[in-house]
Amino acid sequence: MAFNPQSTLVATGSMDATAKLWDVETGEEVATLTGHTAEVLFLCFNTVGNQLVTGSFDHTVAIWDVASRRRVHTLIGHTGEISNVQFNWDCSLIVTASIDKTCKMWEAVSGKCVATLVGHKEEVLDVCFDLRGQLIASASADGTARVFSATTHQCLATLEGHDGEISKICFSPQGNRILTASSDKTARLWDVQTGVCLQVLEGHTDEIFSCVFNYEGDTIITGSKDNTCRIWC
Repeated sequence: MAFNPQSTLVATGSMDATAKLWDVETGEEVATLTGHTAEVLFLCFNTVGNQLVTGSFDHTVAIWDVASRRRVHTLIGHTGEISNVQFNWDCSLIVTASIDKTCKMWEAVSGKCVATLVGHKEEVLDVCFDLRGQLIASASADGTARVFSATTHQCLATLEGHDGEISKICFSPQGNRILTASSDKTARLWDVQTGVCLQVLEGHTDEIFSCVFNYEGDTIITGSKDNTCRIWC
């Protein structure tokens, strides 16, 4: 699910291969977005709120015009299910992750693929931009995370240390730290510039599947299959 920036709409994806837009105030369905042929599990509004991107298990990504509910582009190129999608801050680029072991960068206006980010040996499970849109971080089932330049598309750092797949990755609001969550029951905090692990967050008794910074970047929350969330300061 995803809110638009104005908090007036919620987008949902479904196993029925559709996405829907809902009015937040009334709870009523505004639109059904059809075109995918498999599950739609990943959605993201751009920062303006005029476009929505959806990622599907049909190996494609769709860009939708929110006002007209029309599909603007279908992004074709991945050879495996999509595992996440995200706009950069200025809405010019989209990054996608796939179980085909790659990430791809796309122009939001044209729908053109501008780069394929390679290097992971197993499925890529998550991907994100930093807030400035200059860096991309990817998380993989191979137990590593990678930091790429959004400009040169080169791998700047490989984050190694987890003993299991990394299911979630995010930048701190300041952009100088990366947080990863892993099936090895730990989360790790990394220095973006050096790729060095700064701290291992231990305590969960089962896989960690989610992690996020607060808006100030001084607090972390992790979610685990052990049925608990933990807050770290």
